[in-house]
Amino acid sequence: MLKIQSAGDSTAKVTFALPTADVAGNVSVLGDFNGWDAAAHPLKKRSNGTRSVTLELPIGEYRFKYCTEAGEWFCDPQVNDLELNEFNTENSVLIIRQR
Repeated sequence: MLKIQSAGDSTAKVTFALPTADVAGNVSVLGDFNGWDAAAHPLKKRSNGTRSVTLELPIGEYRFKYCTEAGEWFCDPQVNDLELNEFNTENSVLIIRQR
């Protein structure tokens, strides 16, 4: 689940969230916004039954996935925009537009 809020003229706050019950163990969001670094943005457990992290990103288009501590990669189940990557697997696509 993605939540996008305007943060300024050229940025937005994007919250990446997953239900805690959907994935066992730790999970991170990786994408071209963080160099696909699994350590850069781990999702933290919240009291509302989700795991999430909020990032401030410039307006633009981004590819991303989630990765579990077991090394399993998966797309955001709530995102309909998908794109094949160079490994012939899908990435979720996030488009942040100026509001």
